[in-house]
Amino acid sequence: MYILLLGEYSGLHHTLAEGLRQLGHQVTVASDGDGWKNYPRDIDLNRPTDSLWDAIKLLWKLLRVLPRLKGYDVVQIISPHFLRLKPHRCLPIYHYLRKRNGGVFMGAFGTDYYYTHACMYGNIYRYSDYKIGDHFKETPTNRSQLKDELEGSMARATKVIAKDCDGIIACLWEYYAAYQKPYPQKIHFIPLPIDLRKIKPCVRKVPQQVNFFIGIQTRRSDVKGTDIMLPILRKVAEKYPERCRITEVSNVPYAEYCRLLDAADVQLDQLYSYTPSMNSLLAMAKGIVVVGGGEPENYEILREEELRPIVNVLPDEDDIFRKLEELVLHPERIPTLSEQSIAYVKKHHDAVEVARQYLLCWKKADEQLPPNTSQP
Repeated sequence: MYILLLGEYSGLHHTLAEGLRQLGHQVTVASDGDGWKNYPRDIDLNRPTDSLWDAIKLLWKLLRVLPRLKGYDVVQIISPHFLRLKPHRCLPIYHYLRKRNGGVFMGAFGTDYYYTHACMYGNIYRYSDYKIGDHFKETPTNRSQLKDELEGSMARATKVIAKDCDGIIACLWEYYAAYQKPYPQKIHFIPLPIDLRKIKPCVRKVPQQVNFFIGIQTRRSDVKGTDIMLPILRKVAEKYPERCRITEVSNVPYAEYCRLLDAADVQLDQLYSYTPSMNSLLAMAKGIVVVGGGEPENYEILREEELRPIVNVLPDEDDIFRKLEELVLHPERIPTLSEQSIAYVKKHHDAVEVARQYLLCWKKADEQLPPNTSQP
């Protein structure tokens, strides 16, 4: 098959492409590399800044590469906001792709209208990016994004593409749950892919001093929850200076992030998530214990009944402190959790096996489409 993956979040499309290529398919990844993370891609669609001049340069670049974005058997966009433009400005490109390719699928891989609506009004989640219980999380990011995601450009683009596309694929339980009511026949759950060929797993030994790793995205700290987790981690380190230390990393490219992560025993990530992210799974594949999203819904959607490697934390300061303190006071737990983490990623997230699930999903929709005989 000829496959186009358009857009990037945390290396998802780059990693999926590697899995698909191992299965013999021809894949093109077109993206901005997810900004400063700079993930590899075949067609570069980077926009360095939000300036008007950089927007014009991106549009000119798009005009030049459009002929390379047609003739594919399958196109998957990372989200309704698959280019670094206002979401509604992505719609003409979407319609171009729709007319000139086979099946077109949308990723439910991040915040969009249906996820935000479910957070605010769906009574689905016990907590989320936007609310804890019935209380709205008043943060700079939430204030700036909420109106657009529910009423503005993002809302418009999400509704149009979700209705028109051939299928919607969710990578986390949270996103799958958000689409179950509006699109029960269209939504599919497929786990995140991790390229295990490039990772050397190492079961952690009992450390004399627990090395806690936390990655900070400065502009999204309030979304990821690191603005809460980091101060609590520092309190734990202050209480037990001989038993733990902190490796804090901010806004570094992916390769440097991986290098610094290798020495960690425990990684902190995604306070408001029910499921582990790409960064968490990367850490787990290496044998690093993750403190973050590991709610029962995560294990249920994977039909996992035995492995419980993730130290699940609630968006509650006492709960976070207590669970970090337990790891510091009982480092003998780390080897067992480390071993389970490696087994968990191998079982559920191997990029080749995940790619097979994508192929099955695309094929089911493709059987109802006219044959695509052209090639890119």
